[in-house]
Amino acid sequence: MLADRSLLRLSGEDVRGFLQGLVTADMAGPFPAWAGLLTPQGKALFDFVVWTDGDDVLLDCEASVAEALRRRLSIYRLRRAITIEQTDGAVHWSREPGQGVPDPRLAELGYRWLGEPGEAATGWHAHRLSLGVPEGEAELGSDKTLWLEANARELNGVSFTKGCYVGQENTARMHHRSKVNRRLVVAPLGEPGERTRATYPDLGLMVELRRVEALGDAVVPDWLATALAHADA
Repeated sequence: MLADRSLLRLSGEDVRGFLQGLVTADMAGPFPAWAGLLTPQGKALFDFVVWTDGDDVLLDCEASVAEALRRRLSIYRLRRAITIEQTDGAVHWSREPGQGVPDPRLAELGYRWLGEPGEAATGWHAHRLSLGVPEGEAELGSDKTLWLEANARELNGVSFTKGCYVGQENTARMHHRSKVNRRLVVAPLGEPGERTRATYPDLGLMVELRRVEALGDAVVPDWLATALAHADA
């Protein structure tokens, strides 16, 4: 299991409709889906994987921000008969097939499923970073990174057809102008600067927000190289 993940359960009156007007992914499916909850300006506050359990929705999120995410969603709930609470269960991951479903962001990330707590998985963070995929508050920041700068378009984290959600206007404008000037990237560990978001000395890596014309020694996996080539065309 991924010990740094937690689950929030949303149950009650039309929870998918409730989330549809808030988060970046389409709550009509398919699931699981990677999604963000943004500021009105389109900057990331939280990211999570959305699962369904009957009429309920489960948010697979960072354990360290689960309570903050619960409080933020509760603000939008208003008078709706919706319950939002942390729930039992664990998020599991394997690099190899055999159980679970492909990660909704990138199939190469491996397989993910929900279940009872068990033995901690090893190698997840190194594998994710080797593929240049950012996640979580430390890397995305809170109210610091525009959702498309976090590579959400390339990693299936946003729907441009679902209608309005918080931060939709600026996100859609960037998309239609094909204008993403900066990208969150993984790079070999160096001297941290003002654009450095997270450092991992044990892995010799860091995550930075860099201008697309100055990516330098950043890891540029195939999925990102394709996006950059398309933007230049």
